[in-house]
Amino acid sequence: MRIRPAVSADLRAMFEIRTSVRENEISLEELATQGITPQTLPDMLDERARAWVVDEEGQVIAFVLASSVEARIVAMFVRPGHERRGLGRRLMQEAEGWLFAEGCKEIWLVTDDDENIRANGFYRHLGWTIDDTVDGPLRFIKRAPAC
Repeated sequence: MRIRPAVSADLRAMFEIRTSVRENEISLEELATQGITPQTLPDMLDERARAWVVDEEGQVIAFVLASSVEARIVAMFVRPGHERRGLGRRLMQEAEGWLFAEGCKEIWLVTDDDENIRANGFYRHLGWTIDDTVDGPLRFIKRAPAC
């Protein structure tokens, strides 16, 4: 198992993972209404955005996508059946490290506001805090470590 930068050949697996999760579910059609399709995603992956995947014996089992322009984690998902192996934590460390190295002083992400969603506890465990200045879905923030 290794973490590596995503390549265009990983896009299909990334969409499969995203639409297969049990919480925070979304369909390909719903993603398309947000402008996220297999055709548009490669354009997002430039010098201001990065994606990493966990590759296990040639199969992509998790991914994270981050944008330094927006200073945020855009998406992080683990294929069902591969949870609770530390994959999400390792991917988040990769993305957070890159965002902070790019000069982001504070980064953010958004997730479902349902307290029963596992992601909420996961992000808190990784040191993210809720930005209570925003209504709607939960917005978590994390500040760059002090030098």
